[in-house]
Amino acid sequence: MQQTDFLVIGSGIAGLTYALKVAHQYPDKKVLVMTKATADETNTKYAQGGIAVVNDTENDSFEKHIEDTLIAGDGLCNKQVVEIVVKEGPERVQEIIDWGARFDKEEDGDYKRGKEGGHSEFRILHHKDVTGMEMERALIDAVAKQKNIEFVKHCFVVDLITQHHLGYLVTKSTPDVECYGVYVLNLHSNKIEKILSRITVLATGGNGQVYRTTTNPSIATGDGVSMVYRAKGRIENMEFIQFHPTALFEPGVRGQAFLITEAVRGDGGILRNSSGEAFMERYDSRKDLAPRDIVARAIDSEMKRTGTEHVWLDCRHFSKEKFTEHFPNIYEKCLSIGIDITKNMIPVAPAAHYSCGGIKTDEWGRSSIRRLYACGECASTGLHGANRLASNSLLEAMVFAHRCFLDTMASLDNAQFRDDIPDWNAQGTAEPKEMILITQSLKELQLLMSDYVGIVRNNIRLQRASRRLDLLWEETEQLYENTSLSPQLLELRNMITVGYLIVKGAGFRKESRGLHFNTDYPNKSELVQNIVL
Repeated sequence: MQQTDFLVIGSGIAGLTYALKVAHQYPDKKVLVMTKATADETNTKYAQGGIAVVNDTENDSFEKHIEDTLIAGDGLCNKQVVEIVVKEGPERVQEIIDWGARFDKEEDGDYKRGKEGGHSEFRILHHKDVTGMEMERALIDAVAKQKNIEFVKHCFVVDLITQHHLGYLVTKSTPDVECYGVYVLNLHSNKIEKILSRITVLATGGNGQVYRTTTNPSIATGDGVSMVYRAKGRIENMEFIQFHPTALFEPGVRGQAFLITEAVRGDGGILRNSSGEAFMERYDSRKDLAPRDIVARAIDSEMKRTGTEHVWLDCRHFSKEKFTEHFPNIYEKCLSIGIDITKNMIPVAPAAHYSCGGIKTDEWGRSSIRRLYACGECASTGLHGANRLASNSLLEAMVFAHRCFLDTMASLDNAQFRDDIPDWNAQGTAEPKEMILITQSLKELQLLMSDYVGIVRNNIRLQRASRRLDLLWEETEQLYENTSLSPQLLELRNMITVGYLIVKGAGFRKESRGLHFNTDYPNKSELVQNIVL
């Protein structure tokens, strides 16, 4: 058993920002940052485009950024939260610059600013085409200087510890459910350990691996959302899964796809169909810079109409110098598979990218479970609504990590350790006889989610997905109850739960809005509401 004052699960921008702040504020307190892989293997690392922030007040304004976010969110954003994130954003961005993050600058020393889909002004700060990796580097370097932060790598969180583990009946209507820590699978010892904490912060990232093709790394399996749902916490708006319009299409490649950042279209890249037609003007007056939900559906429509597996992104009119300066990694990746962007168009197709829903939080990052905060992609703060505006995610992560920290200072004294938490009971379990039972179920899950609950949905597809998920859940729960735990089994269990929540939310939403498009309800309803599960 371990005890820590602050337990942070996840080492992306949200988790590390929070850890740095509490470590600095409480130098005599212990901060434990836990990750199931390595410290830098996070969704943050793969964020290419940049971070949206208003720091050019001559040409931009808070009002414009707020309006762009609200339009993209299609009526479901919490306007108060949008204003908080946009107005507090510049201070948070300056903070990470002070910690060592380097954003590209013009020759006169001013920042280079990009423009992406849905933005009315050039406001995207970036570091070439690896902005997230640069921000992650700066945070890890800053964390290394804090003596009271401990990293625990290769530990998989199994469940949140609440009153349920003390023998009490806990339901969705139980008042004052509290989090006392977590049970974790130590991947080195293969033992289940308990870690008790006064404050727990979930920064576990997204759930893109639920789908067959995603821009997310293999760790993005929805662990935080699934754990909170099992602990009877509130989950919101899971039907809004953002598909990035332009992932690099490579025949036969499944799993994590290489992202072609939206900034390429912001700099003038043009989407073309198999006939070479620039088709976006037929779908939206903003053409290639329409919000992501519109562009992804347009590409999906063109692919289905022409019977092709991808469309093309045309960058042949770019100067090589300009492209390689701003997008060196994209240039090298394309070249490695025989695509010279000065001569060849880039084959692209939509891929699961970002979850706009998640653990329901208030404006301070508090979940519905006491002593448990959530920030970053695993949280549903109200910022994104039905569709995330490009490059708002890194900003949201930093703003809400800071707000979690501020609220922690007010609540820490009331959060004490429990000394009556039982050890994990693994009695009656045995080693799994066949891993194929897990790997095949994972393939089935990813296939049914991609085919039935993708960019375009309908009631029959959702019903089929629901029935198949029920069967997968029953089979996986039998494995969970009767075999010893493994990361593969725990991730499968979490992903099935996330898949269920996406399908359930999609079934409840009797309209098409933002990222959720149901051909049986092609129009928006007059009643705009969040789906809370």
